[in-house]
Amino acid sequence: MHQTMVLMKIEQQLSSFSTAEKKVAQYVLENPEFIPNMTTKELSQQAHASEASIVRFCKRVGVDSFRMFKLALAKELTRGQAYVNSASLLDSDDSPPMLFQKVSSLNQMALEMTFNTISSQEFSKAVETMSKAKKIALFGVGGSFTSCIDGQYKFMRLGFHSLASSDYHYMVPFITMMGPEDVLICMSTSGKTKEVMELANYAKERGIMLIAITSSNTSPLYKQSDIQLLMPDIEVEQRIGSIASRTSQLNLIDSLYVSIFHRIGEDLLEAFDKSREKTREKRR
Repeated sequence: MHQTMVLMKIEQQLSSFSTAEKKVAQYVLENPEFIPNMTTKELSQQAHASEASIVRFCKRVGVDSFRMFKLALAKELTRGQAYVNSASLLDSDDSPPMLFQKVSSLNQMALEMTFNTISSQEFSKAVETMSKAKKIALFGVGGSFTSCIDGQYKFMRLGFHSLASSDYHYMVPFITMMGPEDVLICMSTSGKTKEVMELANYAKERGIMLIAITSSNTSPLYKQSDIQLLMPDIEVEQRIGSIASRTSQLNLIDSLYVSIFHRIGEDLLEAFDKSREKTREKRR
């Protein structure tokens, strides 16, 4: 059986689990093909751990429930998918079309899992808060910066004064000029990135609303933020790039954009038409 993304994550995190969580993890690693058809009670009996330990185990590997964990594992086992975002990829003899299929499957799974990790209440709160803002700042480093740039462009189209950067020193003056009605969106898969946390702390000192987009509900960024948009934790430690996490971030930005447009869009239609007509001039 190929090593799957879920199983690889469990192996990497094994030493950080509690004693009860390790019992669950060991049983899953030794019997992955049984898990999709088991109930929480059945796994509890087989692993000699409490049902509460199973729930905590699932949250530690990036999903909110045992049902979601079973779904993610079943999909990987069915596809026979080797993990495509780590150096172990070099051990496979996959053709380019096969790799295309695997990357597509990974991204699809990320989107499906995101729908279940994000709280509908927190998402609605983010839309309401951002709709009332005048300035929206987005900050992230590494792979997260790409999603920030996409957010800047989209929110600018909605009439907000928006700025995205991966430079802490560049962002500080903008944050200083923001008010309590404005929003800073910080993106960090781990929720521990030093530059992100320093800017988040400064924003909180200024009384600015902080929205966290992260994959860790135990991270400093998650705990510091006013609104938490939790992404599925489906990246391994030694990855070759931010693939699935970036897909989830971009999908979330699109969802926020559409939701805010739905809320304030009537006031923007004339501006959208003028913008569209101006860009058409370059195609003639």
